[in-house]
Amino acid sequence: MSSSTIGLNQKLREYLLANSLKEHKVLKSLRAETLKLNEFQMQISPEQGSFLAFLINVTNAKRTLDIGVFTGYSSLVVALELPKDGFVTACDTNVDWTEIAQKYWNMALVDDKINLHIAPAIETLNSLINKGFEGEYDFSFIDADKINYQQYFEKSLTLVRRGGIIAIDNVLWGGRVLDKLDNDPATRAIQSFNKKLYNDDRVAISMIPIGDGLTLAQKL
Repeated sequence: MSSSTIGLNQKLREYLLANSLKEHKVLKSLRAETLKLNEFQMQISPEQGSFLAFLINVTNAKRTLDIGVFTGYSSLVVALELPKDGFVTACDTNVDWTEIAQKYWNMALVDDKINLHIAPAIETLNSLINKGFEGEYDFSFIDADKINYQQYFEKSLTLVRRGGIIAIDNVLWGGRVLDKLDNDPATRAIQSFNKKLYNDDRVAISMIPIGDGLTLAQKL
């Protein structure tokens, strides 16, 4: 038993991965290629990916949103767990990164489950709402530009069904959420978002210290 959350040093994290992570070979290859990029830190950790896959399974999700694709790890880990009639609506604006993503989606034979939209995510989400998909999604993963987190959450809340899950990444922001003097727009946006979400009675939430912090919000 413990009255607090245990901290993870490198050896303890290695133990965690060795005793819990069952990573698909294509996911491993994707991580290896992403590590060659200057922006490699934007990719979610493998243990976080494993947790997302677990959520997809326990919620029996079929329709999911991936807001912020990068090189496609989160889309891929979700698509691998979806049933044959499930799909991911993936939103990003970067062609170079998503070309890497599509290569690995093809390798894993799940490209037919992922609908990639190269456009500002707000436009894609508004289009889905206008087409009548309100309340039709089971799960949304938000991991894009932090300035628009509140908008991405509001659109996801409209699109996700009652009881569905919205997962928001980077909510601890490397500890910078504690710095009241940090005037970086992204830091301020996350601080504001976390405060608003805590007081939002439309959802039940749990903030989990995995990766850079992940909040789960269940639509009530």
